Amino acid sequence: MSRVVVVGAGVGGLASAARLAALGHEVTVLEAAMRIGGKLGTYERDGYVFDTGPSLVTMPQVFADLFDATGAPLADAVDLEQLDVACRYTFPDGTGVDLPGRIEEIPAALDAALGSGTGTQWKAFLDDAAAIWDVAEQPFLRSPIGRGTLAAMSSDTANLTTIAPWLSLRQFGARRLTDPRLRAMLDRYATYTGSDPRRAPSALATVPYAEQAFGSWYVPGGLRALGAAIADRARSLGAEIRTGVRVASIEHDGGRVTGVVTAGGERLAADVVVANADASQVYGELVQGPAARRRLRALRRATPSLAGFVLLLALEGLPAELRERAAHHRVLFPRDYDDEFDAVFGVGRYARWHGGGGPRPVDDPTVYVTAPQDASIVPGGEAGLARGEGAWFVLVNAPRHDPEHGADWDRPGLAEAYGRRILEVMAERGLDVRPYVRWVETRSPADLERSTLAPGGAIYGTSSNGSTSAFLRPANRGPLAGLYLVGGSAHPGGGLPLVTLSAEITAGLIGPA
Repeated sequence: MSRVVVVGAGVGGLASAARLAALGHEVTVLEAAMRIGGKLGTYERDGYVFDTGPSLVTMPQVFADLFDATGAPLADAVDLEQLDVACRYTFPDGTGVDLPGRIEEIPAALDAALGSGTGTQWKAFLDDAAAIWDVAEQPFLRSPIGRGTLAAMSSDTANLTTIAPWLSLRQFGARRLTDPRLRAMLDRYATYTGSDPRRAPSALATVPYAEQAFGSWYVPGGLRALGAAIADRARSLGAEIRTGVRVASIEHDGGRVTGVVTAGGERLAADVVVANADASQVYGELVQGPAARRRLRALRRATPSLAGFVLLLALEGLPAELRERAAHHRVLFPRDYDDEFDAVFGVGRYARWHGGGGPRPVDDPTVYVTAPQDASIVPGGEAGLARGEGAWFVLVNAPRHDPEHGADWDRPGLAEAYGRRILEVMAERGLDVRPYVRWVETRSPADLERSTLAPGGAIYGTSSNGSTSAFLRPANRGPLAGLYLVGGSAHPGGGLPLVTLSAEITAGLIGPA
């Protein structure tokens, strides 16, 4: 039996613990925070309950695989409900569409809402994206990445033509999408990896395909139930999960890990260490030596992902018309999407070399609203819903916290003023909830950095900006024998399904005890 220490109890770490315990390893999970889940956070106040990270489940088969591999099926542990409307989009010209949660219904819905032919355009794009999915899913999303991965995928001319790696996501979509509203819909999927659609690779077309092909799902009561279920599965297999324990260093000798040392001075011996922490923290703080420094230099060549600014809105007395306009997920697009990406990444007219001063909060951002119609997350339950109670999570893309080179989110008054600006933008776009706000909590990128230890609050570690960006993302196998990385900053990327796949890949690399 090998001794395994998992550093971090995010979903990637918990899934790793469950899989490795099922393979017969002795597993201990150490989490710095007092709660599990990592970015899959929850906030409760006055009877209102908010998911503070992911707000839906996509690719449910990934979680089904996890539970099947470790015991009883997913359905025995978590209730998943498929959304009939995956997202309600509102465009700058005032048009909008309720995008169905089932892929076969999407073309007709687009034609009815946006005009004849738009459904045909989107279906043609999804067909192209499905072809990329067929090529890339197994060798990239479900397998370790290595020096030969790109060469192997590029050696087949048909595969190369299908993926078209020389095109950005926006360029890839433009081959099929002539309607600017459809292009905006596609652009937003780059932000799922913290990226700029003008620089992100064509392979990210698989993100909307996967979401629409496999559906958008919600967990009643909030997605925290999914993290709790994975933790329960790990514990049932013998894993120990300890919260409030911060790892200060990962020890190694002769090119092999030997254990970890906590901030309190406790040493835990280990044959294997699985780091569910941001890769820059792993190689910049937890592991010392030349191998770690080389990995850190490689990380610094990549563009950090964007961050997010969040409002948690406790609402009361919402009138029926506002409740009806608040689908579970809603996206309110700006007039100038490019300006948003320029501001967040500090390029274009915001570039320092151009005198623009670098990254900054977006004045007219895209607004993402999650407004679950879930009686268990508002005070009063069903009666509370009926009288207009709401626990809304509002997100906008934001530059990472970087006081020296970019946005200083700790500057006095900035977060509060920006929160007011977001409410103004929502009102300007037909979703004015200001008269019904009981209270507001703001969460800036600086707050995210402090709560999750993600540098700058960068949600996904590194972005996918650049055609080879995916191959700059840290591999799951570290530079020391016995060291592995899982989570959003490691291969294959961020988001609930991908961090869960990182655990599957890593467990496969480690193997049975």
